Formats: sequence, C-alpha cells, structure tokens
Amino acid sequence: MRTYDFTPFARSAIGFDRLFDLLNAGSKEAGEGYPPYDIIRTGDDGFRISLAVAGFKASDITVTTQRNLLTVAGRKAQAKNGLNYIYHGISAAPFERRFNLADYVEVDSARLENGLLQIDLVRRIPEAMKPRRIEIGAAEPADQGIPAKAA
Repeated sequence: MRTYDFTPFARSAIGFDRLFDLLNAGSKEAGEGYPPYDIIRTGDDGFRISLAVAGFKASDITVTTQRNLLTVAGRKAQAKNGLNYIYHGISAAPFERRFNLADYVEVDSARLENGLLQIDLVRRIPEAMKPRRIEIGAAEPADQGIPAKAA
C-alpha cells in the first residue's frame, strides 16, 4: 500500500481536500478482492456495476446510497441445513463494498440475475447546471451628435 503526499497540490488547490482523500482511499481498497466486480459504461451518462455474489439471495444483500457514496453489503443467513461439506469454495463471508459516486450520479435500478448483482447508475445533471447558449442582442444605437455647449 502506498499513500501519496498531496501537500504541494493542496497549497494551491482550494476545496479539493475530498479529492485527495478519495485518491488515497482508492489505493488502500485496491487490495480487497471480495466480491469481484466490474464497472461498465452503458452510455454517455450511464454506468453499471456488476458484482459476483454467487450463493447470495436478494434478501441477503442491501444496497444503500447517500450523498456521493454507494454501499453494497451482504450477509448470508446461517441456515442449519445439515449439509456436510467436503470442500466449501463458494464464499458465504459477509462483505461490504463502497463506491464513491460523482456529483449527480444516482442509482437507477438494482437486480440479481445468475449470481451477478447488477446496479445501474445514471448521471442526471439538473437543467440549471447544464450549459446553455446565451443570445447576444444588438446594442442600442447611441446618440450620433455631440451635445453643443451653451454659450
């Protein structure tokens, strides 16, 4: 694990503290590998996170979102089914994955299919934040003559 020192940048970048914290946090989480996931771009403003959650039911998984943070957690109910495993390779370990979301990125839907949890995300920028074209009007004609001084 490596932590970078962003002090030289922080001296001249006002209000970017959160960005530097996210960069450092991202390098710490790189070692975690369970459950594996993919992030896919589905369009200009669409994304999909696919998590491999084999063995988990929809009721075992919670997907929560709060300001700029998506959390996916799974905890399998311990069932006493009397099975005597010789080898148990499908993990049932509890997990929690966190994804930092950019501004205006929202969860559109989540579904579990074939052992993959599919979370669709969409960027919805408010109309007030979108670029808009400003019409340039013609200037009012100024007086052509210079007022004469009274003698």
